[in-house]
Amino acid sequence: MDPCFHPLQRNIEDWHFWYHVRREILDALLKELHLPPDARLLDIGCGTGGSSLVLSKHGQAVGLDASLRSFQLSPDRPYTHRVVSSAEQLPFADASFDAVAALDVLEHLDHDQQAAEEIRRILKPGGAAVIFVPAFQILWGQNDVMSHHRRRYTKASLQKVLTAAGFRLSHLTYFNMLLFLPTLGVRLLERLSKKVAGQIEYQSEPTRLNSLLTQVFRWEVPLLTRLPLPIGTSVACIAHR
Repeated sequence: MDPCFHPLQRNIEDWHFWYHVRREILDALLKELHLPPDARLLDIGCGTGGSSLVLSKHGQAVGLDASLRSFQLSPDRPYTHRVVSSAEQLPFADASFDAVAALDVLEHLDHDQQAAEEIRRILKPGGAAVIFVPAFQILWGQNDVMSHHRRRYTKASLQKVLTAAGFRLSHLTYFNMLLFLPTLGVRLLERLSKKVAGQIEYQSEPTRLNSLLTQVFRWEVPLLTRLPLPIGTSVACIAHR
């Protein structure tokens, strides 16, 4: 992750349409797990902790990130513990957690299957991971570069990684379908003019456009637990141990 990204993330993740609706999707998928009230949840690659606002509603949330800076920027997030560590070697005992969230994490790693195996190891029998990754290499753009992504996925490539790690998948779907074509347009524009695209993608304060995008993106949330969407800018799944 580029060192400049965490301050940007902390500034925008409470209101930016992408983070805002992604939390709503996370909440909907966690409800499908029917976790016990005292569930332990691990937020892998938590960044500046916006997802903790949802995870803490479902149990005791532990944050893990490779960057100490991310925690220094977000001391107010409702984690019970904060751990600085790599996702490829998790510093927890076997069967430590009821659920794991790995939201846009695997694409950062050289060894994504190793991380998936580690996630499965620390899950209790019957536990599950909610995993999001960016979709389709054609959408590769400056955000991927700044975030130090290694790859983008399809449903098939994510399924291959997770099943090889021993998971059984459910709710495998694309999401952010309605904004796929606009996002593709921005990515293509970015290849012509990074400055113009940056003005579209990276905003430092809420705008009317952000409110509109929130409403468009939010339309998908009730659908995601009912049927898989055929295309989108991201892939989501629930992976069961």
